[in-house]
Parts: sequence; C-alpha cells; structure tokens
Amino acid sequence: MKITILSVGSIKEKYLKDAIIEYSKRISKYAALEFICVPDEIISENKSETDIKNKEAQKLLAKLPDNSFKIALNLQGVMLSSVELSEKISHTLAYYNSHIVFVIGGSLGLGEAILKKMDYHLCFSKMTFPHQLMQVILLEQIYRSFKIMHHETYHK
Repeated sequence: MKITILSVGSIKEKYLKDAIIEYSKRISKYAALEFICVPDEIISENKSETDIKNKEAQKLLAKLPDNSFKIALNLQGVMLSSVELSEKISHTLAYYNSHIVFVIGGSLGLGEAILKKMDYHLCFSKMTFPHQLMQVILLEQIYRSFKIMHHETYHK
C-alpha cells in the first residue's frame, strides 16, 4: 500500500515541515508515503493565470506515477466527511489500486491537463487554504482515515 503526495511548490515554514514529519511517521504504520514536489511558476504580470497553471500541470504530469489511483484536490470536487474519505481510501486500496496519488496544485490551482488525468476530484472545503498548509490538512485526514479503517481511537 502506497500513498504519494504530488504537489506544486516547496514547504519553507518550519512549523509546516514539523507537522508533515509528524503525520508522515504516524501514516508509516499503515502505508508507504512518498512526496514529490515540482517547482511553482513565478507569478508575473506578463503571464496569465492559465499559462501558469498549464506550465505547472505539465510539470505535474511528468511526475505523475503510472498505475495509481489519482485524486485531485479541487474546489469543484466532491466534499466528503472524514468517515466517507476513509471509506473512499479503503475501497480504492482494496478494489482499484494499492497506490493512491493525491495531487495538490499551486496557489492558482490545477491546470486542465492534469485535471483531465485524475480518477477522482476531492474538495476539502469551499474556503481557500495556502497550498503548503493543504499538505498538512491532507496528511491529517489520511492518518484519520487509517485510524477509522482500523477501528482505532483518534477519530472522535
């Protein structure tokens, strides 16, 4: 069982890195965890949002693992409760693929080319979060999902 977090932009803040390390340790009891990061595009006046998202999408596509179930974090995706996410992960690992890839876009979101390659679109909230913080939120929910799957205390 393997989970990959494919994201745009690096994490610079120590407190976010510390949280990522902590949840990575917790998740390692249940699944192998891999992080793949591609550089974000510099936002400037002479580049459109579409151009920036398209360039980032091409970088993500180049790193997208084959033979995996691909989930985009997307504002237009399906909103799930923690229990429903746990069921989605469990069902995917059991029936589709033992490798799940979560894709997190940059500050402008994900480009169309990468969105078209996804098997599922997940929305955590209609609110906007910094994409660096989204990694921590995602990892916490993945950890919570495994705890729910294994009927272990933590969820409530």
